[in-house]
Amino acid sequence: MGKEYEIAKITGICQGCNRQMQPDEDVVAAVFEAEELLERRDYCPDCWNALPSISTAGALGVWRTKVPRPQEKKKLLIDDGLIVNFFERLAGSEEPARINFRFVLALVLMRKKLLVYDGMFNRDGAEIWKMHFKNTPEAHEIVNPKMDEDKIAEVSGQLGQIMECDL
Repeated sequence: MGKEYEIAKITGICQGCNRQMQPDEDVVAAVFEAEELLERRDYCPDCWNALPSISTAGALGVWRTKVPRPQEKKKLLIDDGLIVNFFERLAGSEEPARINFRFVLALVLMRKKLLVYDGMFNRDGAEIWKMHFKNTPEAHEIVNPKMDEDKIAEVSGQLGQIMECDL
């Protein structure tokens, strides 16, 4: 089974000069592997450029962004079609994390009025929701993983991180 990594959000503090960066200021974000976890480090462009290349060679990923404004709403990165595609690609998976994720996607699609609830039945002790996309007759079966509120919030947060960006 693959590892799950949680990458921190922007700190707003430069790792090089320890300065608090201001909203809309350019940031170079880098992710490094550090003892079984991934560590995000944010730098102002001057500190990043001053780092020796040997220090940055181990970066797993580097990207440029801006320090977000406080309380600024994030912009959506993916549209409804991509959410639907992701939902359909997760069909048939038996991995618990994917079942949970697909269930939350189904809730999002229901809220957007794209997926319609037709009913529920039990199969081998599991609650299955039968649904179809608006204007299509094809039935979709979604396993209700019976997540508690904390688990739904966790999976929703992961979905939110995927769907948001700092543009």
